[in-house]
Amino acid sequence: MGQSSRQITINEARMNITFKSQDGNESISGSDVPLTFPQQTDPTKEVFYELNSMIGLEKVKGLIYEIYAFLQIAQMRQDAGLKVGTQSFHMLFSGNPGTGKTTVARIIAKLFQKMGVLSKGHLIEVERADLVGEYIGHTAQKTRDLVKKALGGILFIDEAYSLARGGEKDFGKEAIDCLVKVMEDKHQDLIVILAGYPNEMDMFMETNTGLPSRFPIKIDFPDYTIEELVQIANKMTKERDYNLTVETSRKLRDIILDEKISEINFSNARFVRNVIEKSIRHQAVRLMSKNTKLSKSELMDILPKDIITQLETNNAKPESAIS
Repeated sequence: MGQSSRQITINEARMNITFKSQDGNESISGSDVPLTFPQQTDPTKEVFYELNSMIGLEKVKGLIYEIYAFLQIAQMRQDAGLKVGTQSFHMLFSGNPGTGKTTVARIIAKLFQKMGVLSKGHLIEVERADLVGEYIGHTAQKTRDLVKKALGGILFIDEAYSLARGGEKDFGKEAIDCLVKVMEDKHQDLIVILAGYPNEMDMFMETNTGLPSRFPIKIDFPDYTIEELVQIANKMTKERDYNLTVETSRKLRDIILDEKISEINFSNARFVRNVIEKSIRHQAVRLMSKNTKLSKSELMDILPKDIITQLETNNAKPESAIS
């Protein structure tokens, strides 16, 4: 993997794929890029199955397929004795919490391992506290140790913008400088992915002149729509052998709408997961109050009364009294 003069950006809100090159911008709509997914014998088939099982993120999926296609064609060109250009795969993930950034990073690690780009395909997830030390020289050592653990896979730095929050004298700057160097030195078998909120990540990239060129691939993760979040909720419950009734899904949709309106940094799928896990506990308390044998459907169904909003919680009876 080497440096590329082209920057790939996907923004689902704009519904297009943009290649930023030195000689200008070329815009290609999603319909212009036909997707031919892996055959049964392709070792990446299971990776794409996992990717496609995710709700939404259609443009993110399109970019991952684009990388897959590039690697496949590069191998064919090499087999045919043609020149094969090198490309850096360090990435910048920009989006609100709960939009699938970590999950997609894990999938990319598996894909690159299957295709021979990475030798191990594991993901090391870190944050500021894991990288920044307490004295001069400590940060560089901590960063090098984590890079060593991540070799052969992906070093995923969540809330990466926090590395630059302390100003010039903060040891976070030392971590950034160390990362810029190792990304170049270890690019053969290491991919670094920085992730965080959109505005904060834009400002973070301006803190070091070497950062923007080190991340040729930028993926914008949009907030999920309300319908997508309801689909995610249904998927979560089915995976656990539970079932959201039609009425429950309707109430959940209203709760999600209220939360999206009231919260500045809405946590998307993370919020939905928390609601579902809480509703499962409430369902268990409700069922314990029954004196009859419970049917399979009763054990599975999550009812509207099981999904309790914060307002309802404040006005509710003790859980033991729920019926």
